[in-house]
Amino acid sequence: MKVYVSSVIDAPAQDVWTIIRDFNGLPQWTPFVAHSRIEGSSPSDAVGCVRNFELRQGGTIREQLLALSDYDFTCVYSILESPMGVSDYVATLRIIPVTDGDRSFVEWSAEFGCDAGREDELRRLIGQEVFLAALKSLQSMVRCQTPHGV
Repeated sequence: MKVYVSSVIDAPAQDVWTIIRDFNGLPQWTPFVAHSRIEGSSPSDAVGCVRNFELRQGGTIREQLLALSDYDFTCVYSILESPMGVSDYVATLRIIPVTDGDRSFVEWSAEFGCDAGREDELRRLIGQEVFLAALKSLQSMVRCQTPHGV
């Protein structure tokens, strides 16, 4: 199945990318991650690195960075371990510059397998409670950092 969420953030794409390109930075811009660490001694922008993070409501997720492009403002990652009950999970987080107003169009999608009958639950959980909640939090964070209060 596929989940897709998009939003417009009132900040330049480079500013938004600076925040989200740090594969270990989820606690700084998402409301649901308590702690995160990169396993081993890899830098947080090294393709292949694994982040291991704890959710505020309990549970641990391990994800691997599959691709990172500063040119395309794109991050692709997979879930290695998760309490969500998904398989073959691959997500893409991408920023597209909106030149009218120097804003950012952000899209976040994931494709994965799951047990039959869980599609609606996981579409809501991942799409609304994870992706959209994170993008709204990011919008608030960027708004607070913008000097002219855009």
